[in-house]
Formats: sequence, structure tokens, C-alpha cells
Amino acid sequence: MATLIVRGPDGSEREVALVKRITSVGRDPENDVPVEDPALPATALHIHFDGKDYNAAAHDRSDMTVNGKRRGAWRLGPGDRIRVAGTELTFEAVARTPLPSARPIAGQRLQALETLVRFSERLLGATDLNRLLDELMDALLEVTHADKGFLILLEDGEMSVRAARNVARETIEGAVERVSDSIIRRVVETRRALVVADALHDSEWSGSTSVVNLKLCSVMCAPLMQKGEVFGVIYLGNDNVVSLFDERALELLAPFAAQASLLVQNAMLLDSLRRENLSLKEAVASRQYGDLIGAGASMREVYRRIDKVAGTDISVLVSGETGTGKEVVAREIHRRSTRATGPFVAVNCGAIPEALLESELFGHVKGAFTGAVATRIGKFQAAHGGTLFLDEIGDMPLALQVKILRALQDRAVTKVGDNRPEAVDLRVVAATNRVLEDEIRKGTFREDLYYRLNVVAIHLPPLRDRGEDVVVIGKYFLQKYAKEFGARVRGFTPGALVAMRKYAWPGNIRELENRVKKAVVLADRALVSAEDLDLRPEILEPILPLAQAKEEFQKRYINEVLERNAGNRTKTAKDLGVDPRTVFRHLEKLEAERRGQVLPPDDEETEA
Repeated sequence: MATLIVRGPDGSEREVALVKRITSVGRDPENDVPVEDPALPATALHIHFDGKDYNAAAHDRSDMTVNGKRRGAWRLGPGDRIRVAGTELTFEAVARTPLPSARPIAGQRLQALETLVRFSERLLGATDLNRLLDELMDALLEVTHADKGFLILLEDGEMSVRAARNVARETIEGAVERVSDSIIRRVVETRRALVVADALHDSEWSGSTSVVNLKLCSVMCAPLMQKGEVFGVIYLGNDNVVSLFDERALELLAPFAAQASLLVQNAMLLDSLRRENLSLKEAVASRQYGDLIGAGASMREVYRRIDKVAGTDISVLVSGETGTGKEVVAREIHRRSTRATGPFVAVNCGAIPEALLESELFGHVKGAFTGAVATRIGKFQAAHGGTLFLDEIGDMPLALQVKILRALQDRAVTKVGDNRPEAVDLRVVAATNRVLEDEIRKGTFREDLYYRLNVVAIHLPPLRDRGEDVVVIGKYFLQKYAKEFGARVRGFTPGALVAMRKYAWPGNIRELENRVKKAVVLADRALVSAEDLDLRPEILEPILPLAQAKEEFQKRYINEVLERNAGNRTKTAKDLGVDPRTVFRHLEKLEAERRGQVLPPDDEETEA
């Protein structure tokens, strides 16, 4: 154990063991070797051990002499005398007075613990995984006196060098060529740390191509473990000094590596969540159209139609199942129109009692009916200069449909109990979850009102037909409500994602939002599971025979292409590369299903 004999200006003398890689000397008590010398700078010099030699270097503006000659830096040998101000330091390669054998080991262990604490403190301020790994390797080099260190992670069975550092706290270029794959393989296979004292002259390793090519001397390698599996290794080396590492050094590294495994795993999880968050934002941005999210062909057609109609004043009919986002489409049309600065007024025609609906839409004068204590405007007047959204228009009573039609034709309305029409300037967007053509045939919806409202139709597909959109929308809601409620959930388990893709979502986006919101509030883990979403196996879409699954897919796909071609059967057949009779037969089957009839099988089905 190398030491310094420190003689102060007052003639006092003491021997100090050099147990650290870098030892500072100066007047300041914070130095590794503090000296009570008023003439000494706060920090006068550093003594650096490079794994082979000890080197003294004067600190800024320090006047240092070695063996009577002024030096800025000097490689120390036994008996060299260093003088700064009134203090003399004598370097000894071996301690003059025997030091207790436990002292250096205890000193190294204390240093290792102190370094680990400092690393953990730096971890709190680390913002990314790469910086954290560099900090980890710098700390390990300080503890072990190695001159190079590598942190290697196993990713999909391949070794990936994630950090490569030297004693100057610099990144080593070409790191993968500077480690022995033979030594690393042994550690991964045995799951045990390994010390090689003199690799070139070790009978076990001297035949290794990587050891010979790299001219390795001292090597120490320890596994990083998680749940009994190796996910990486810490590889430390010194190519100048043999037998630098021993079993005691390994004892120091083992607990440090165990703690480092936890720290790195947590950091990797956080880094993964950050990257997933960024990926989600990018995915949402690429799939987002205003407040609408989706990138499938059917949703792109919705966006195209909104772009076309938004700048006009024509009426729009939005159709789709309950919960598909019809009001969101109406708001998007309004937001992109020339009426965007005007009001957007929504009224649910199916939620207001029939007796009050006319007053709700057109307003009433004082005394028009019992309870009419004051004159009140209706939704039509409130939407003047903006957009009126008539939701669930298919539920409107026939008697009121006539008045709606007249209001749209005349652009004027009359309050209940009044006979003076009021001009209104507005754009109407209607929505329904019914098939209005069927309602017309039943006699429950007026055909003339249908054509007045359905100048341009926009159909919203159900969520079950939108592919990966369900995952993107689900993650969007999860982040939204996690932030709103201050919840600690950060994502979905793989099982939850599979269940979300398989579930039929009869309530569509509204159901998805409600299930995710409930899961965020009640979940007690970082990842939401299928159970948290109440997506039990028995409610998932059943597995169909292949022939039936093909038939269902063909039916949906033909409908989608027909929709994109605005119902043009000939063009649809051409796009699909089939005979037009195939498309006509498909439509006949759909019509028969609506009526509860069964068509005779066609020629192809008979042959099959």
C-alpha cells in the first residue's frame, strides 16, 4: 500500500495511505489530505493513480518542487519528496509503519459506499438513460481503479454496448472492439462475476482470440440481474497492470452491481415509458384531425368530406352507431367553417319530451302555455350566425318534422304562441344512429326532410372496424385521465392491448373512454390490465370458423369500398377486380338480411 509521509510547518508528521484513485492535498478541510499550513493553497496538488504509477500534479498557481526542482507534474518513485509552501510530502511505495490489514479494505468499502450514494444522488438529476449509464461507469472506475469500463446490455440476444468510459470521464470510441466476448460469454452463461488477474498468461484465457488481440491484463466482469436472468454485464479492465483486481475487489463490485441492476432497470423502464409517451404523441399527431383521431381508410374519407363541406353552407347528415363521435364531427365542421366565430348549438332530439320539443327548438312567447312565464328564444335563434346541430334527428316526431322542413326552406322560425316569423341565418348539421331510408319506408321519417338534410352524407365507422385506432385512442384517453386525476398509471399491459383489439366495442368510442377512465381511477398498478378494463374473456369476440370469418371480412370490405366510391357499383367492382355481378349479389344479400329473408345460393356457392 503506497503512502505519503506528511510533515507540516510545525514539524508534526503523519503517514497517510493512498487508497483513492485521486487524492487531493491542501489547506481546505474538504481535501483528502488536509494540512494546517496557512501558506498552502486551498487545494495545492493532486496525486493520481493510473493503475500502474502514482503521478503528482500541481494545482493552479501552486509552486511545487520535487526533490528540490520545480515541477508542474511528476511520476513519483519511492522516497520522492514534494514541497509546497511549508509542507513536505514524502512518497513511499510501501508503508513505513505496518497498517492494519483491515484498514485499506474498510477504506475501499467506505469509498465504494460513498460513491454509490453520490451516484444515486446524481440519478435524481439524470434526464435520460445514456447520461445515467455514463454516470454509473464513472463511479465504478473511481471505486475499482480500472482504466476503462463498459456497461453492456443484452437486447434480443445480442450484446449492445450502452456505455464505454475511461478514467478521463470520456466516451471510448469503437467500444465493441475493446472487450473480450469470451469473458462476457462466460459471465452470462454462469451468471457469476469473474476476475482475470493476467489474461495473457492465464492458461484458461491465453488461447482466446479476443484476449490475445486486445493484449488484456486485468479484467473484472459482473452480471446485471433481474428476476434471476442476466440482462447485461459490467466489464472493467486495465491493460497496463496485472493482478489489479482480486477477490476483495470482486466483493466490492458485487453489491454495487446488484444495486446498479435495480437503478438501471428502473431507468430503462422510465426511458421506455418516455419513449412510449413520445411515440404516442407522434402517433396521435399523425392520426389526429382536430379532435378526431384515426388513420384508417374510412376515417381519411371522413376527413376528406369535412374538408370539402366545411367552407360551404350546405346541410350535412352524419350517420353512425351510438358513441362513434358524431357530435365531434359536427363541431369539427363548425370549427373549420366561415361560421367558426359564431355559436355552436347542440340539441338532442331524442332526449326532450315531444310536448316541449317545439318550444325548445323555436322558442315561445309569454303566456303561450301553462308555465310560459316569460318570452324565450329557441335553439334556432340561439344558433343565429353559427351552426345548429340536431342530434338523433331520426327520433323527431312527424308533426315537428314538417315545421323543421319549413324552417330550413324559409330560413325563418315562429315562436310557439306567436304568428310573426323571425329570420335565422344558420347552418344545420344533423346526426342519426338509424338508417333513415328504412324509417322513410316505415313512414316514420319524411322523405322531403331527408333530402333537405342529406345534401352531403358523412358516415362514421364503428370502432370495431377501425383496426389499430382503438389502441391509439385508448392510450390517448389513458394519458388524458392519468394527468387529470393525478394517477400513476402509465400504459396498458400486453394482455390489455390484445383484449382491446378483440373486443367488439358495441358502445364504440364512448364505451372505450368510460372503461379507460374507470380503470385509471381504480387501477393500483402502473400498467392497466384487461381485468381493469372489465374485458373478461367471455365478453370478447368469439373465434369464428375460417370460412365465416372470410365472409364477414369480405362483407365489411365491399361496404367500405362502396362507401369510398359513393355507392358506384361499377367502379367498386373494377377497384376490387371482380365481376359487377359480385357486387350486385352482395347488395341483394344485405337487402335480404334487412328484410329477414334468405336468398338462394349463387352458382359459386352451389359449386363449393
